[in-house]
Amino acid sequence: MSHINPPLAVGPIRSSAGPRLVGYWIALGLLLADQAAKYWVHEYTPYAWSLYVTGNFNLVHVWNYGAAFSFLADAGGWQRFFFGGIALVVSAWLIFMLRKPLPKLEVVGYALVLGGALSNGLDRALRGYVVDFLDFHALAWHWPAFNFADMGIVCGAALLVFASWKHKPAPPA
Repeated sequence: MSHINPPLAVGPIRSSAGPRLVGYWIALGLLLADQAAKYWVHEYTPYAWSLYVTGNFNLVHVWNYGAAFSFLADAGGWQRFFFGGIALVVSAWLIFMLRKPLPKLEVVGYALVLGGALSNGLDRALRGYVVDFLDFHALAWHWPAFNFADMGIVCGAALLVFASWKHKPAPPA
């Protein structure tokens, strides 16, 4: 007698402990990968180091005292606590959101933003700045250096936007 497996669920991840923890594991994986890369760059390369990898990509060692694109980097130091506080509040909200039954795409989106916010927040708390190490450029265009946490935040936000377009609001009762 053969056993027939049920079809894979495509709806929300329900509140059982196993599937709900998936988001936390994704966030933790991103946090650990980003912190490991930042540790290596910070401990084994000098500040302002650059390594040519391809014609459009370098590994670098730069510090960001501000937010995205070094916004408020020269603000005098208060931004460390401001952006650290934002990371803490956003992380608490994301942890709360991941406790709810959510569609899988939203779980991944929230988890990526959470992992990135926690990792960059940890950098600000421990170092006072965020270590960036990925540097892309093409022709005369140069993107500001960033890290895995930044990629997680951007990709997570994009997934959440996509998920909001994918789900139509329920008609009013």
